[in-house]
Amino acid sequence: MTVQRLQKAIANAGLMSRRAAEELIAAGRVTIDGRVAILGDRVEVDRHRVEVDGVPLPVSPSLVTYLIYKPIGVVSTASDPEGRPTVIDLVPAEPRVVPVGRLDADSEGLLLLSNDGELVLRVTHPRFGMTKTYVATVAGKPNARLVRRLVAGVELEDGVAKARRARLIQATPDQGLIELVMTEGRNREIRRMLALLGHPVQRLVRTAIGPLTERNLGAGEWRRLDTGEVAALYKAAGTQPPSS
Repeated sequence: MTVQRLQKAIANAGLMSRRAAEELIAAGRVTIDGRVAILGDRVEVDRHRVEVDGVPLPVSPSLVTYLIYKPIGVVSTASDPEGRPTVIDLVPAEPRVVPVGRLDADSEGLLLLSNDGELVLRVTHPRFGMTKTYVATVAGKPNARLVRRLVAGVELEDGVAKARRARLIQATPDQGLIELVMTEGRNREIRRMLALLGHPVQRLVRTAIGPLTERNLGAGEWRRLDTGEVAALYKAAGTQPPSS
């Protein structure tokens, strides 16, 4: 059990200076397990929930979140009955983490792995609306009408699917690039949408998760998120708790 003064715990998380943390506490903007904190409060960093303006702060040193670039052919599960490589194989064995959502085996790009259960929930549960950005290489010559259809919605066998935003990056007579911002993440959703509209996906890359982007990771590489990046993900997911 690690007990620290609240302002020290916040500062140790790397989010701000101790002085800045003290100012937030004095302003009544920090809570501990839902109670408004006061200067002098102490917290058990592995047990207490610390929030600023309703956004959880990752103050516990036991929490870890990795960002990886998932290669094609690697599955987004902890194990695979077919013996295929998994995303868990790409990161350290300890502490144990789980994939935050999924990315199809034949797709590539950014994926989170974490042991922070609340962060996993907020990034993956549709009600929090966390965006994921993709770039799709498609067959045929896409146009503005196709982009409008993606945003308006496409009727799939499991209901209407739509992009929050979409834009045409490039189009040649036989191939094009489209950027899509999605929030639901249903199984092979983008591939099914574009196939139904006559433009099968040839390559699909996830380029962003909420505010998080990364251009320097190669296929199979990973890095640990810093506390500021984790806090940004929490903020992007909003502060409304999921329904029970």
